[in-house]
Amino acid sequence: MNPTLTGKSTAALTEAGPLRVTLVVGSNRHGRFGPVVADWLLGRLRDRDDIVADVVDVAEAELPTSFEPTPEATAALSGITPKLAGADAFVVLTPEYNHSFPAGLKNLVDWHYGEWRAKPVALVSYGGLAGGLRAAEHLRQVFAELHAVTVRDTVSFHNAGASFDDEGALRDPAGPDAAAKTMLDQLVWWGRALREGRQKWPYGG
Repeated sequence: MNPTLTGKSTAALTEAGPLRVTLVVGSNRHGRFGPVVADWLLGRLRDRDDIVADVVDVAEAELPTSFEPTPEATAALSGITPKLAGADAFVVLTPEYNHSFPAGLKNLVDWHYGEWRAKPVALVSYGGLAGGLRAAEHLRQVFAELHAVTVRDTVSFHNAGASFDDEGALRDPAGPDAAAKTMLDQLVWWGRALREGRQKWPYGG
């Protein structure tokens, strides 16, 4: 077997393979609604054969706001950082608290830097009348500073509690499912393009 051809074939398979997407669940509030939306979103991710999904949940991340690398922080990061570093792309799910996103989500984001660079981020939000869109727009500014690319389309749930039944199923899935497909199609395009770019031309920033 020609090793040169084998190398090219392996590289081609890597570039064409499924996108590794990490879903970041951004709420850690007691009694949070986030897991309901996250379960629906994971279903949309896992329905696709061009995505392999993983999850990081802010509620399970006991990270101090001091950014001190204590043994406790190091232990917490050991279960988070590899999932971010190994991802080709991200979906960030955020509620809206006081016109912005939660402090716990910002803290998790700020504990990392290179893990976000030159990768795309899709934003999903939920809330009351505004559907969490103000939180999503604030996150765009944060990820721009981290050299990440946020995709244009989002998914938002206005009056989120009324959108799902007691079993966690959407009462009217047509609109959200269509919006999720559009958003994830964009994420996959950007994810593939930036993955190939990072492999061929390391990002200097």
